[in-house]
Amino acid sequence: MKRSVKYYAGILILLPVAFVAVLGFKAADKFYTFKLHNAKDVKEFFKYTPDAVPFISAHRGGARKGYPENCIATFENTLSHVHSLLEMDPHYTKDSDIVVMHDATLDRTSNGTGKIADHTLKEVKSYKLKDVDGNLTNYQIPTLDEVLEWAKGKTILVMDMKELSMEARVKKVQEHKAYASTIIMAYTIADAQKCYKLDKNIVMEVMLNSVEKVKEFDNSGVPWQNVIVFVSQKPVTDPTVFNEIHKRGAMCMEGAAFSYDAAYTKGNISIEELNKDYKSIIAAGADVIEANLAIEAGTAIHDLQQAKMASSSKAKFF
Repeated sequence: MKRSVKYYAGILILLPVAFVAVLGFKAADKFYTFKLHNAKDVKEFFKYTPDAVPFISAHRGGARKGYPENCIATFENTLSHVHSLLEMDPHYTKDSDIVVMHDATLDRTSNGTGKIADHTLKEVKSYKLKDVDGNLTNYQIPTLDEVLEWAKGKTILVMDMKELSMEARVKKVQEHKAYASTIIMAYTIADAQKCYKLDKNIVMEVMLNSVEKVKEFDNSGVPWQNVIVFVSQKPVTDPTVFNEIHKRGAMCMEGAAFSYDAAYTKGNISIEELNKDYKSIIAAGADVIEANLAIEAGTAIHDLQQAKMASSSKAKFF
């Protein structure tokens, strides 16, 4: 029996769809993920090696037009473009549940008002999030539990402190068995010591902004394999601190959120200048860029990633 051209064209269109359905993939599931299975993998991933692949940490998840801060849909949008850690912020509700939002108040990033701590989880869940332009979206405020479960097998969350104690944050990682998908921010050496005492498997993002602080950390009792070091929110012109941290086997992070990102958002620099600035962070010695504009940052260093990926011992994690 003769078949029309339309018939065969239809078959050709449907074949890729059928193939995708059989494999169980959906377009929305195509994320840039990290292949990490346990705490040992995470420690190896963050261990500095000269062939390390540079990557991004999305401050507050990488919010942009249509995508609010600290929102699972925003996390997914970021990962659909670039490899990235996802920094996020936990807060207690009135009934002691924990939600993910940067501010202690609801007003700036949702259509709720007042303190999160004055609202029950049910009330908080009834509000919708706003994007970076203040436009209301259909997205809910997620709970910490939802975010911790969502991240497994996809990325590494960076859990900030806000009003949660180190004990509370460690407990959440343990409860969700999220060792391969969550690290904890430690603002002081004492915080890092407390986390290590509570659970030696958890990796931390620790703040050390000088060679003196690096040397102080040497005597903390916390192994360097348990940390990635956040060095500065400002451009680092002297690479000495990066070199000292690298000699100890840890990776370094520098922030662009309040410097280059802010300058670009205000219209003070062009996208070409922004791209050069991101690359200058890596050239100075940082391994990770924390950025509000995570997609732009990841795109800017894509060629640097590809150049390293071909022969890097870290390629297996990407």
